[in-house]
Amino acid sequence: MAKYKITICYDGTGYGGWQVQPNSTSIQSLIQKALSTILREETLVTGSGRTDAGVHALGQVAHFETSEPIQIRSVLYSLNGLLPHQIRVLDMTEAADTFHARYSATGKIYHYHLHLDPILNPFTRLYSLDVYHKVDVDLLKNAATCFLGTKDFSAFTNEGHKGSAAINAVRTLQRLDVVTEPGGVRLELEADGFLYKMVRNITGTLLDVCAGLIPLSDIEPIFQSKDRKKAGKTAPPHGLFLVQVHYESNSSKD
Repeated sequence: MAKYKITICYDGTGYGGWQVQPNSTSIQSLIQKALSTILREETLVTGSGRTDAGVHALGQVAHFETSEPIQIRSVLYSLNGLLPHQIRVLDMTEAADTFHARYSATGKIYHYHLHLDPILNPFTRLYSLDVYHKVDVDLLKNAATCFLGTKDFSAFTNEGHKGSAAINAVRTLQRLDVVTEPGGVRLELEADGFLYKMVRNITGTLLDVCAGLIPLSDIEPIFQSKDRKKAGKTAPPHGLFLVQVHYESNSSKD
């Protein structure tokens, strides 16, 4: 068997997310179907993690295995020829036998884009959240610091009773930067891992702080409560991008 690592970007608009689902078209299912057609054998693709319906990716990572070695350049060209224009495989490399797109990951970077100008930008409306209340950027930055460090993020994940959150909801958020961009700001979050809807729940809570619905002083008690109902709303998916997945340098085959 030969194993390959692929890096994928996609516009998640109109798709049911990364993971194969029975009632909607997913990114994973389309890539699997295209690879199976090209390689003439059933090919399963394992991603670094799921992204929800409507969430985008600049650097999703996945792996697949084949019964025989392949011509990477030819398969990559054919793969992008079969995939919809909203999905592109940027890179394909032979991976070490021990590499696993999900379990070998050491960290991830997400960006969430907030459009703060009073007039809607028709060119970014599918890729940023239009915020209709005033946002004090200094308050936003102060609130962001409350999430940094190693913490139990149970209050900021959906379905905390199952999956990885039920096993261990502690994550280390190394960075939550508020970066100015045309028309608004983006939140840049980097951590050793993220729980289900964690970024969107953090974003929604930050916006509720800026809207005066949650006092800044309540953020730490929300962490201590481990209660999702105490935190803010879940921000919509369309402003969220999976930007990069980190791995150790030995993920590629020598």
